[in-house]
Amino acid sequence: MLNALQNPFALVGRWLLAALFLPAGIAKISGFAGTVGYIASVGLPLPTVAAAIALVVEVLGGLALILGFGTRVAAIVLAIFTLVASVYFHPYWTAAADQQMIPFLLFYKNIAVVGGLLILAAFGAGAYSLDAKRAH
Repeated sequence: MLNALQNPFALVGRWLLAALFLPAGIAKISGFAGTVGYIASVGLPLPTVAAAIALVVEVLGGLALILGFGTRVAAIVLAIFTLVASVYFHPYWTAAADQQMIPFLLFYKNIAVVGGLLILAAFGAGAYSLDAKRAH
């Protein structure tokens, strides 16, 4: 029975992963200055360039997951992006012990997302995708 659900699960899984990235990327368009300020606040170099890269990765990566187009590459790019962002923006290990819980949860939530993206990269988008249609 679960084999029959493999493609619907892959589709819904792609959509749920995209729900993390696409809205965040779109929000960066209207809140670009705030994003630049936030990136600068953690000490990353070239915060304007970093914000533009984040916006493009999140919007294009989210759309790729929704459509199932270039899914494996998009998943790898999003996995790397998420891992790097987690280290810089959720460094729970630098917080005081009584303030570690939220950054800890956010960091490991992102690590789980990286895991899901790597599974998607390994197994592909499934039959309900533009990738599958292009393969035929």
